[in-house]
Amino acid sequence: MDIDDHVLRLKTDLLNSSGTLRVLVGVTGSVAALKLPVLVSQLLQLPGVDVRVVTTEHAKHFYNPAEVSVQIYSDEDEWRLWTQRSDPVLHIELRRWADLLVIAPLDANTLGKIANGICDNLLTCVVRAWDVSRPLLFCPAMNTAMWLHPITDQQVSRLREFGYVEIPCISKKLVCGDEGKGAMAEVSTIVSVVRQYLQKPDDSSKTT
Repeated sequence: MDIDDHVLRLKTDLLNSSGTLRVLVGVTGSVAALKLPVLVSQLLQLPGVDVRVVTTEHAKHFYNPAEVSVQIYSDEDEWRLWTQRSDPVLHIELRRWADLLVIAPLDANTLGKIANGICDNLLTCVVRAWDVSRPLLFCPAMNTAMWLHPITDQQVSRLREFGYVEIPCISKKLVCGDEGKGAMAEVSTIVSVVRQYLQKPDDSSKTT
């Protein structure tokens, strides 16, 4: 696929989406990113849900994009899409498109960036531009020693102050061999929380 075709696909993808709940999945550089294909697959099984993915560059190390059945956006797409003043700005278009943003996993590095307002890649730019009246769910994932560092609690509390919803990490034996809290919540738990935000049927026409 040449650059022109790639840009055209990016420009039309969000216009052609459908669904009652548009879910944007942010994925960062934690080993838990290997669960991305399963997470996307299970989200798509929810009724009326449309899904897109925003990845950091480090997250790409952990999953196979061929196993992810939806559009994945990355930093290079932001710059390919914008070539002149009239072109769309991808992080703004994604912010407009999504009804809900779930960052799974949220690694320690990106946690620190978001807590301090840093926006130096596509995902953190989406977060910085996010409409806080819409749900933003975050799923921390990091080594136990990193999780237990005092600054982590401060940063997680800051995200909660923004109105973001934490899906807490869990205790288990980590890939690094350590055992303790810091593993990303189970995919089933994340999907269950997203399900709560599905539009409920309109009961106004019902009679008693």
